[in-house]
Amino acid sequence: MTLESLNIGIIGLGYVGLPLAVEFGKKYKTIGFDINDSRVCELREGKDSTLECTSDELVDAKLLEYTSSLEAIKDCNFYIVTVPTPIDDSNAPDLTPLKKASEALGKVISANDVVVFESTVYPGATEEVCIPIIERVSGLKFNKDFFAGYSPERINPGDKVNRLTTIVKITAGSTPEIADFVDTVYSSIVTAGTHKASSIKVAEAAKVIENTQRDLNIAIINEFAKIFNRLDIDTEEVLKAAGTKWNFLPFKPGLVGGHCISVDPYYLTHKAKEVGYSPEVILAGRRINDGMGSYVATQMVKKLASKKIHIDEAKVLVMGFTFKGDCPDVRNTKVIEIIKELESFNINVDVHDTWADSAEVKHEYDITLIDELKNGYYDGIILAVDHSELKEMGIEQIRALGKDSHVVYDVKYVFPLDAADIRL
Repeated sequence: MTLESLNIGIIGLGYVGLPLAVEFGKKYKTIGFDINDSRVCELREGKDSTLECTSDELVDAKLLEYTSSLEAIKDCNFYIVTVPTPIDDSNAPDLTPLKKASEALGKVISANDVVVFESTVYPGATEEVCIPIIERVSGLKFNKDFFAGYSPERINPGDKVNRLTTIVKITAGSTPEIADFVDTVYSSIVTAGTHKASSIKVAEAAKVIENTQRDLNIAIINEFAKIFNRLDIDTEEVLKAAGTKWNFLPFKPGLVGGHCISVDPYYLTHKAKEVGYSPEVILAGRRINDGMGSYVATQMVKKLASKKIHIDEAKVLVMGFTFKGDCPDVRNTKVIEIIKELESFNINVDVHDTWADSAEVKHEYDITLIDELKNGYYDGIILAVDHSELKEMGIEQIRALGKDSHVVYDVKYVFPLDAADIRL
């Protein structure tokens, strides 16, 4: 196979798959496959609800087609899998989407084809889980009839600076020759360059520790915040002071949600336990970060009580529901934990977020977003996500939403010190 003969099939057209399909679709014949018919329809109409790609970018990918028909990708010879890898209710890896994608590939893959996985997994998953499924369904032999690669995604939803082509891409292959070819393919679209790992397992491990490290860094800052709150010290001021040292890492406290940082550590700890090692630091960080939603809600309740505001049936407005600012992604948002905890105190909670899709929020979380905001209505207001529109509103307009006596909790440092009543 050569670059000239590439016929690329992208499996999954979400936050990861679509930008990849668009870039490859500028240079090579590319088909983007997704089981969601409505997703395929919107992309054919030049619209991307994830906002990762503009209409102009979709138009520029002149060699890209979209389909929900598996038969349509049967002639491809270089497949890339970008399906999600979530966790279940027990925080164990849920490889269902990956297994289904592997089964689908087994039905269409042909001799000498290459399949590259980008989904985040634990070290060994590609060769231990995915490849055997493809072999069983296709009847082909791995590294004889077909080959594999791994190139972990590094997409940061909502980030318009660090994008697919400007982030160094890790690559790996199941044989030295395939590793070279996979690296060449990605090098042709990634201007930042590539890093060829020595094996698929190394590439898998590199991906899973990237977000685990970040998770732990945020966890210790969250723990600092809890300590400083008890000492009546503003956490942001402390971080700014400490940040004057050249090697102090600039992390901030907050809710840790989304599809990567709050999920990936569990993939690594799952595999660690499987091989007889009981991870301690990683899981401690996860416990701290997973508890921040409940912590924010409890802090709000305490502040309401200190102002003699009746807790039972109090009205609280949560501003922001997506997992991060200026991004429509609501996957694994930890704002839901704030809402659940507040409701456990019999508090009436309204949620407002113009970035989030109302239908998706209702379907996934059974939360009805409100469209209109009422002045003088709320006992408490929580700025849970740092959307730019909140900054544009200004603290006075936000405070106007509250009753004469109310509490504003600025979780994300949207406004300067003393603008709100509580800051994380």
